[in-house]
Amino acid sequence: MSGYEPVTLADYCNTGTGIYGENKPKTGRQVFHGLPFEIGGADSSRALLGFGEGLAEEPVSIPIGKTARNVIFAHALLDSKLEQGGPVGRLIATYVIRLTDGTRFEAPIRERFEIAVIPVAWGMLPFASLPDNNDSMQPRYEGRWDAAGNRQTEGVMGWPSHYYLWNWPNPNPETAIESIEICPAGGPAGGPERPRFVLAAITLGHADEEPFRRTAALPLKLMLHRAEDAAGPFALDVKVDRGVAAYPFALPAEPGQFPGDAMSGWGEEQNASNSPAYVEIAATPSATVSVEKGGEELASAQWGDITRQGVVETERVRFEVVDTGRNWVHTTVLDDETGRPVPCRIHFRTPDGIPYAPHGHHAHVNSNNGTWNFDVGGDLRLSQITYAYTDGKCQGWLPRGEVIVDVARGYEYEPLREKVTIAPGQRELTLRLKRKLHLNAERYFSGDTHVHFLSSAGALLEASAEDLDVVNLLQSQWGSLFTSTEEFTGRPAVSADGGTIVYASQENRQHILGHMSLLGLKEPVMPWCSDGADEAEMGGNMETTLARWADACHEQGGVVVLPHAPNPNGEPAALIATGRADALEMAAHNPFFHLEYYRYLNAGYRLPIAGGTDKMDSGVPVGLYRTYVYIPPDQEFNYENWTKALKRGNTFLSGGPVLRFRANGQPIGSTLELGADGGTVEVEASVSSIFPVHTLQIVQGGEVVAQVDEPSGARELSLRTSLRVSGPTWLCARCGGPDYSPALYHFDSWRRGVCAHTSPIYVSAGTGGDLFNADTMMYMLTLINGSLERIRRAPQWKPGTVTHHHGHEDHQQYLEEPFQQAIAAIHRRMHQHGIPH
Repeated sequence: MSGYEPVTLADYCNTGTGIYGENKPKTGRQVFHGLPFEIGGADSSRALLGFGEGLAEEPVSIPIGKTARNVIFAHALLDSKLEQGGPVGRLIATYVIRLTDGTRFEAPIRERFEIAVIPVAWGMLPFASLPDNNDSMQPRYEGRWDAAGNRQTEGVMGWPSHYYLWNWPNPNPETAIESIEICPAGGPAGGPERPRFVLAAITLGHADEEPFRRTAALPLKLMLHRAEDAAGPFALDVKVDRGVAAYPFALPAEPGQFPGDAMSGWGEEQNASNSPAYVEIAATPSATVSVEKGGEELASAQWGDITRQGVVETERVRFEVVDTGRNWVHTTVLDDETGRPVPCRIHFRTPDGIPYAPHGHHAHVNSNNGTWNFDVGGDLRLSQITYAYTDGKCQGWLPRGEVIVDVARGYEYEPLREKVTIAPGQRELTLRLKRKLHLNAERYFSGDTHVHFLSSAGALLEASAEDLDVVNLLQSQWGSLFTSTEEFTGRPAVSADGGTIVYASQENRQHILGHMSLLGLKEPVMPWCSDGADEAEMGGNMETTLARWADACHEQGGVVVLPHAPNPNGEPAALIATGRADALEMAAHNPFFHLEYYRYLNAGYRLPIAGGTDKMDSGVPVGLYRTYVYIPPDQEFNYENWTKALKRGNTFLSGGPVLRFRANGQPIGSTLELGADGGTVEVEASVSSIFPVHTLQIVQGGEVVAQVDEPSGARELSLRTSLRVSGPTWLCARCGGPDYSPALYHFDSWRRGVCAHTSPIYVSAGTGGDLFNADTMMYMLTLINGSLERIRRAPQWKPGTVTHHHGHEDHQQYLEEPFQQAIAAIHRRMHQHGIPH
């Protein structure tokens, strides 16, 4: 507590802590804002110096006899008439400070200026003094259930418990203070009413500084010298005794590699260790900054030394202020082709990696914690980096000097990651994004089939910034939580320019049988989920099945997509067998997902492929896995035409690369008729990508039949080949890392691979009829029988005590009927191909 000295007031105290009622203050040595105060003495009944009715009504003089640069008073008003219309600035007392040279100063103590009432009403804090509690941070990793929303604010404003701290700066600090006289307002005894207030403590400030922080926060970089200190996981805590510190965050491990990285615009690997790191600090020069890891103090340094020298080295920690000044800058991102502002997402950082978010956005979403169901603020976190979604314009603080900008807009624009210089006084910054591809001009329109938790307005902004044409925002149930209920309107929400569409529909879910995306609903299909936790309500019954949801969707003209296929892997087999599934969505680059998709294609079932993100948090960009759908030139781009085209099958999934694929000149989704003798198919495929790809492959019947490779990675690949086909089959194109294994991974929550995959081109050839695979039929029958087993064991209410939503008397028959239909459909196919069953 060097630099500050409490004055003992015990001999002058005349009232106890009970004057506060049940909210009794502590006595003895106390610390407020890092400053020491001495309150009362051994007798708690005489701990405070009180004035007003029933207390001291005459001035009290307190001898000091010491020099001081500042005098800090801890005091509080006990009665107020402000909420009854009383005047602001009412004189409560006058503090008279006499110096030993005869100089005399009078300091008026006014309500809502130097002093205020305890307890104080919201919005009525004083102008010229501080509460005894300093500002602080919310618990970083834990907290009450009902405080989840509050904890997202991170900071907590200091609120008074018992006193206000008011500082009197001494104009003549070299001359000793003889005494301080406390003169209550109100005139002589028997005169006007005297306000009641208490003086709890006086502290003399000897340090050559303001006793309370007067400078804004600065970024402090921390380097841990010992390998064992730096080792993760991240567990740093930074404390400041005479100021405030925000949460510390890890900085990029190798910031110098950032500008040339292959994933420009799309995030950066999170530094999981404790060094380097940074923290924002606002403090007085005499403040002590302490760095702790897991409760152990690693090092400490004085804030004044750090700011004055720029760097302070200790045995275990290097402290370095990283501040070159800052400007409030208006940034505009232009489409290089049109010269107009273009929606995008943007990130600013110093060369060390310290982020500077545009105003209204987060430098670290949710303090780098998860955001499931709290996809907030139009922000996106891709591992180390948080991006701000903008309409092409943003503003906020940027550091002077070298700044790295990282800008992206979907897969058809070249990402921009470059260094710019912010000069003193600069207030404008213009950046330009260049279009690489224009799929809309080729009549391909992109969409994300699977998005949760965004608002419709937020989805319009984020989709536009990701150059995504369609967002399917899906309401659903998660136990006792129902989400996006208010977004459902039964019609699309369309941007002003008509280029972006958001349609709020549904994902209905059953935790064992499967999930189902119902696109384009006009009316809700209920119940949303079935059969208990954690998707339906706790202890719920099995009320329905996916097949019934699919039927209800089709009755409304909607489209049924199997999301994140094939899991949960129960009922999809029955849906595919009965033609209730219109498309299959891949949400990740997963060999098992491919195996399941190819299994059904090889069995003769025609399923377009779709791309969806299953976005449920701020760690997933909308459209990261997207579906490109072809709409013919004679049809306008709208939601209805987009979903119809999805069902027709001229689609491809993109996790970055853009594929083009034709067979005998026919597009994706076509059927080639080769006749009984088969024939030759001329195949051509190409890929264009903002990320490097290593392999472009042609797949026939699940087997790679042609490929082109670029071991070092390329952004353009093409392939032409001739294939001899003698029987029914299917063809598709796909691209990714070496031999189609992921070489690059996105930095989203799922760590998805960079890849692309088309829907099939089907080939009819030979005399054997359609594609058929007996092993797949048996596989499907096993899944269907397993689903029936689940249905028969699912919890239900006692028959006769319930009227179900469907109105059928035999609820069990209602549940099982679609599965019996699927079994019959598979048996018919097996019979057609001479397979006994």
